[in-house]
Amino acid sequence: MSPRPQLAREEEPMDEQAAVDGTERVLLRFLPDGTEVRVPSGTPIFDAASWNGIAIDSTCGGHGTCRKCKVQVLRGHAPISPLDPRAFNTQELHDGWRLACRAPAREDLVVSVPPLQTRPKAALVGVGRHVILRPAVVKRYVELEEPTMEDQRSDVQRLLDAIDDLEPHIPLDVVRKLGRVLRSSGFKVTAVVVDEEMIDVEPGDTTDARHALAFDLGTTTVVATLLDLDSGQPLAVQSLLNAQQPFGGDVISRISATMMDPDALDTLRSRAHETMAALATEVCEEAGIAPEQVYEITVCGNATMMHIALGIDPEPLSMAPFTVTTHELPETLASDFGVGVHPRAPAFVFPSLGAYVGGDIVAGMLATGLTRDRRIRLFIDVGTNSEIALGCEERVLATAAPAGPAFEAAQIRCGMRAAEGAIEGIRIADDDVELQVIGDAEPVGLCGSGLVDCVAELVRSGLLDHSGRFIPDEDAAERLPVLAPRLTKIGEERVFVMHWRGEDPAESIFLSQRDVRELQFAKASIATGWKILLREYGIEPGDIQQVLLAGSFGAYLSPASAVRIGLVPRLALPRIVSAGNVAGEGAKIVALSHRERAEARSIVREVEYVELSGRADFNDLFVDELALPG
Repeated sequence: MSPRPQLAREEEPMDEQAAVDGTERVLLRFLPDGTEVRVPSGTPIFDAASWNGIAIDSTCGGHGTCRKCKVQVLRGHAPISPLDPRAFNTQELHDGWRLACRAPAREDLVVSVPPLQTRPKAALVGVGRHVILRPAVVKRYVELEEPTMEDQRSDVQRLLDAIDDLEPHIPLDVVRKLGRVLRSSGFKVTAVVVDEEMIDVEPGDTTDARHALAFDLGTTTVVATLLDLDSGQPLAVQSLLNAQQPFGGDVISRISATMMDPDALDTLRSRAHETMAALATEVCEEAGIAPEQVYEITVCGNATMMHIALGIDPEPLSMAPFTVTTHELPETLASDFGVGVHPRAPAFVFPSLGAYVGGDIVAGMLATGLTRDRRIRLFIDVGTNSEIALGCEERVLATAAPAGPAFEAAQIRCGMRAAEGAIEGIRIADDDVELQVIGDAEPVGLCGSGLVDCVAELVRSGLLDHSGRFIPDEDAAERLPVLAPRLTKIGEERVFVMHWRGEDPAESIFLSQRDVRELQFAKASIATGWKILLREYGIEPGDIQQVLLAGSFGAYLSPASAVRIGLVPRLALPRIVSAGNVAGEGAKIVALSHRERAEARSIVREVEYVELSGRADFNDLFVDELALPG
């Protein structure tokens, strides 16, 4: 190993600086290619490299057991970990050689990375993100020497001595069973450690069974993904409608229910638990996995869903000044969510930015790498309450825009959920209307993406003017005589018939003038939100290098239609990406890599929240954005 150009400072205890971890970002420069990255303080050098596509040798996934991730700190200081002396001699340590997975970056560093010999174990998650597998759940199989008169170490000490690369805390529940398990298994056991807690000791070698459950606890739908923590692959995915639905389709309705009925909070909490428990049972049965082999759950959701699921009064979320009880929850167990997995399995819950930018958006930012990317990107989670973020690794702004239920088609005359029979796409030609229907079935109604498509196509064809009004009948007959009969009236309201059912337009599937207005209000709220963020950031729409449309709705939304109605900036279509359910992807990422949790927590500290209510410029911008640019 080559000598170090600049000598390391005298080593100092790691704990003295641990308190500053994640509170700020540090700059790392990797040689020989010179790549520079900014990461939260305390991030291991190995993770800082892997997050940014810099390959460091590893076969153990960063647990310190293979001792292959050797790097040399050329400038700055990285403390010596307990494992470093096993990999390097005294001179090498003095010259700055460290195991990258055990070297936290707490200040600016210059790091030399040797050529790659092997590839770190990784999984493809999120929007094309590679995540180095470093689950919080660790298993260690050990074969212990049985006690003798000469060796009377306690059972706990005997086990800890055998697991020399971990320093777990052993709770009373595990101590109670330890002696029995050791002796019944001939002192051949597997220790199960999650973060710093030993949650179980299992007889025999069970290291091939390591699983976690990732939940996206949505207001409408709850999704559960069962993950194999050795491969990083999902074993089963299931979704269910949130059983809280009878209390209202949006968070305000559910908060109102808890304010009017003192028993409603307990009922809503039970409904959330029932949904999550049912999903856990389904995915375990589908994969043939015993629930006791699921050692951790991760949960993301908006602030209201988290409050209700944990029995925390959500009322302060609904009124000014819109405060959450806590941004980061105390230690939580899977059982606190009613999920029947390993009885001591912990739950990682995403922190929230505010009352209306919750943990689901933090999870989405993590999955898209919004705070790590050099590009300026616009992130929009389209829904009843649409969350918006704008920025890059240097600065990120976020806000929430109350769009209303139009995108979920809840208040649309022929609206329905995105289920079989829903019109999800429309193309209007000079003489025909082409419908794209979910399941290729007979049209039943119109879902959110179909609504956006229909309005965009009507504007493009000229049947809808830029103010959102249907053009007069005589103009329609002159411009598009074949399509003009579809522009008719139901009572006194003008409508456009997309799919005829007989001759009566009221029995058909149509778009009404009021439906157009609903969409205009929703899109104007979102467009006003991102335009205010652009003002605060001091940039123009053309400076945005990518737009990410998130959420289940964003996955089906046509970028061309989104641009045509003014929902997103007018950019080249390849720069507008349907990101899908990035909240659920974020929940998977933190299950696969506990180091990513530091990034999730840093997002909460670093992202600047911009409150729209009460702003003098909001109303003027909102009125301007009601127009449909076409």
